Amino acid sequence: MLGRAIMVLAGALALVLGGHGLLPELGGFTPVLESLLPWLGVTVPFLLIGALFTRSWPVIVAALLPATVWGIMFGPTLLRTAPGGPSDVSVATINVGAANGDSARAVRSVSGGRDLVAVQELTEGGPAAKELDTRFPHRYQVNTVGLWSRFPIRQARRVDIGLGWARALRAVVETPKGRLTVYVMHLASARPGQTAQRDETLAQAGRLAERDGSERLLLLGDLNTATTDRKRSGLVPPLLDAQQEAGSGFGFTWPASFPVTRPDHILYRGLTAAS
Repeated sequence: MLGRAIMVLAGALALVLGGHGLLPELGGFTPVLESLLPWLGVTVPFLLIGALFTRSWPVIVAALLPATVWGIMFGPTLLRTAPGGPSDVSVATINVGAANGDSARAVRSVSGGRDLVAVQELTEGGPAAKELDTRFPHRYQVNTVGLWSRFPIRQARRVDIGLGWARALRAVVETPKGRLTVYVMHLASARPGQTAQRDETLAQAGRLAERDGSERLLLLGDLNTATTDRKRSGLVPPLLDAQQEAGSGFGFTWPASFPVTRPDHILYRGLTAAS
């Protein structure tokens, strides 16, 4: 019975890993599952240990199947190394948390040496904004999202992403190497069974990037979607993901106490990620 159970579980796990894109959305449950897809690999060692207890080669081979699929899917992510080299602009994005009483320390930890810092869940005149004002000469804020810059900010305006209130902005930054268009966004949240509004804001973000004629473009922010989420396919590509191109590992960012997924992103076009 143990052997049969392991073979069934291993087969199901391999199918979910390799064929998750073919699964129905199930009312928004599957896209959330996809956000946690790398963590399904945690079950593989338990299957292997159970298979060894059966002393059956067919069961052991079956238990190795999801391990192989996981390795093919995520092995390159773990083995990737950053291209490195000099860079012309260094950026960061952080959701400080509206209820975070230590938001000043949060932005202080990520803003050192940066040229651009995008922030979400800002409190107007709160600790995070005050801290960044002491570090950067230029800023533009729309409600709870903001951009701080060492370079002059031109043509800044709020952007509609379909939430009914402004939680995104577009700014043109005058860098020493030319103009750079920067979007800062905080998309709608995604929870099991509640992804429709997130999906619409994600699609709107893709449309905004596609219609923008800027040669060099950055999209920074809390997009509430993981790299493995099927709904992100309309945004990456055509944009590139800095973590996927030049980061190390999975780059999980949320929740801060024990990161299990990455809703925060640095996406770009017309640039090259160094690290």
